[in-house]
Amino acid sequence: MVGGGQLARMTHEAGIPLGIRFKLLSDTPQDSAAQVVADVVVGDYRDLETLRDFARGCDVITFDHEHVPTEHLKALEADGIPVRPGPDALVHAQDKGVMRDRLAAIGVPCPRNRIVAGPADVARFAAEGDGWPVVLKTVRGGYDGKGVWVVRDEAGAAEPFRAGVPVLAEEKVDFVRELAANVVRSPHGQAVAYPVVESVQVDGVCNEVVAPAPGLSEELSGEAQRIALTVAEELGVVGHLAVELFETRDGRVLVNELAMRPHNSGHWTMDGAVTSQFANHLRAVLDLPLGDPRPRSRWTVMANVLGGDYPDMYPAYLHCMARDPGLKIHMYGKDVKPGRKVGHVNTYGDDLDEVRERARHAADYLRGTITE
Repeated sequence: MVGGGQLARMTHEAGIPLGIRFKLLSDTPQDSAAQVVADVVVGDYRDLETLRDFARGCDVITFDHEHVPTEHLKALEADGIPVRPGPDALVHAQDKGVMRDRLAAIGVPCPRNRIVAGPADVARFAAEGDGWPVVLKTVRGGYDGKGVWVVRDEAGAAEPFRAGVPVLAEEKVDFVRELAANVVRSPHGQAVAYPVVESVQVDGVCNEVVAPAPGLSEELSGEAQRIALTVAEELGVVGHLAVELFETRDGRVLVNELAMRPHNSGHWTMDGAVTSQFANHLRAVLDLPLGDPRPRSRWTVMANVLGGDYPDMYPAYLHCMARDPGLKIHMYGKDVKPGRKVGHVNTYGDDLDEVRERARHAADYLRGTITE
């Protein structure tokens, strides 16, 4: 696995029961996954020869992020190394312009968009639609709200162009909430779909996920799953695909972003589904039969634990575990820094209000937002 973050850490955990020997290319020995994986290579994933050296002896290469240069992945494939998802699929998660063009070509509903050349062009884009505000995104490199701006006039549109990279303009969607459809596809075309979830964002960062999305009609849920399965098949995705969506006020779903790896909106599956997203991602990239994606309980809520006032989590464990024996805590081994994702909690049960309260209380206590 290329990338040493928490996604790699949890994927490694899922491979232990299967006896999978895991090799990791990590930026530093202190990265989340590097702390727990036995076979760690420290190196720069942007360097082709480093990637080639790392890939020797591997049965398959997969990722915990989308940032490996596309041309490097094609070089690995030319060397005979299976890369999953492959570069022709992964580029759609790397480049938002490529993604929007491809989704339009296969009839997937998206916000109105186009590449813009500068602030004046953004103003023209706004005038062609419903006016300001307009959402601007750098086509590569953005995540967790980075590389995204909501601009309200031509003067405010200057900032995104200062980096000298292509910028995509999108209409600002009038949406009720954000959803995510998570699917997994294997090389021989088997695919499974998890329940569509509601994703609650705070300052561009996922704060909470509710599975399944409360009050979502069967029709719209089925449409979201159909879109995700169609995207996976048409783009040739192998492994886990997260399709982030807007539920609009007029009763539609529009695709916002794609991620071709395990995803924050699927962390609930570790305790709330028969087979987790991490286990199914491994099964897919190894071309094994996929596992059952059905939920174990009526409701599961995942709440992210962000860094706060408690650098030492152990005293908080005592309170949270004693208060809620059914709570599941997953910490990533990261140094605690304000606003940084350092872990998540999962709760599940039959009463959504109770399940949500338990998750929120635990996440807030672990962060130090509350102390009782």
